[in-house]
Amino acid sequence: MIPFNVPPYAGPEMECLEKAAKINRKICGDGEFTKKVSAWLEERTQASRVFLTTSCTSALEMAAHLSGIGEGEEVIMPSYTFVSTADCFVLRHAVPVFVDIRPDTMNIDERKIEDAITDKTRVIAVVHYAGVACEMDTILDIARRHHLMVIEDNAQGILSTYKGHPLGTIGDFGCLSFHETKNYSMGEGGALQMRDPDRIEDAEILREKGTNRSKFFRGQIDKYTWMNYGSSYLPSELNAAYLYAQLTVADEIFKWRMDRWNEYREQLAPLAEDGRIELPVIPEDCTHNAHMFYIKCRDLEERQALIGFLKEKDILAVFHYIPLHISPAGRRFGRFHGEDEYTTKESERLLRLPMYYGLTADQVSYICACVKEFYDKQGRQAAANR
Repeated sequence: MIPFNVPPYAGPEMECLEKAAKINRKICGDGEFTKKVSAWLEERTQASRVFLTTSCTSALEMAAHLSGIGEGEEVIMPSYTFVSTADCFVLRHAVPVFVDIRPDTMNIDERKIEDAITDKTRVIAVVHYAGVACEMDTILDIARRHHLMVIEDNAQGILSTYKGHPLGTIGDFGCLSFHETKNYSMGEGGALQMRDPDRIEDAEILREKGTNRSKFFRGQIDKYTWMNYGSSYLPSELNAAYLYAQLTVADEIFKWRMDRWNEYREQLAPLAEDGRIELPVIPEDCTHNAHMFYIKCRDLEERQALIGFLKEKDILAVFHYIPLHISPAGRRFGRFHGEDEYTTKESERLLRLPMYYGLTADQVSYICACVKEFYDKQGRQAAANR
């Protein structure tokens, strides 16, 4: 079977793990490889500082805490996202206010944000779906005029840009994921991208269990102590070593994925031109990172039929998020503002095709041939029924 995802493995991983464990003899956090990963990310994303974390969820929790949002205050976000985008605010007893998405990019509809603002709104949380940027100029303008913070859930957007700016460093905070399904992986892991240098010390204390331990290790103080609220967001050095091995060949992985993405688009274009499916939209001002390739079917019934058909052909294709506002927790902790014109409807049409480092051109051609076979059969059946 062609799997939906295979965790990236570039080759140097075992060498880096061995160096961390046998030579450096350091497997807890903030060793050589944690520092190397952070430096690489700072250089490539132009962030003031990047803190490696145990997950993107951890990074989001840090960002929510650093935003200062509190009980009863509100955060505006899309409903079409992973639960962590909302959970990090719910943990602070804030209220997620969901607004509709754009049907072209599946990102938050920037035109719906301002109407959802109340005197309790403190944050706008955006999600760069499939590594394609939201309309950030409009969102930042709204945030400035209403004195709101902007947090970028950039779980899927490493090395993507908006008008030349790396995602995750446009708002106040960005949050990356290095889960095994992402372009670069440490199994479980993430990172907090900082834009404002003045907030770095607060982030250090938060990440180091509420202590100023980082200053102690830098020799700035002779002992460290408990300074503020904090938690243990620091990942193992082994995870960082595994990730660093992939970052040494990051451009090779990027090109491999982009080649497969372009092959999908080229081979499925005739179906899109015939109006049978829809393909991803990349706005003119955006560059993406080939995080995923999806198509949109006519409706939920057709999508489920296609998933079943591809499974019979030994291809694992999957749907994605169930909108948060229709979930039990979404109803309990948040609310949807305005009309759900596209969120549910578009989520029911979207189908993700296999995409990973190591997927071959021949496999992409086979997958596309099977998708075409499904629609050819549909067309013959419809003609027979007329």
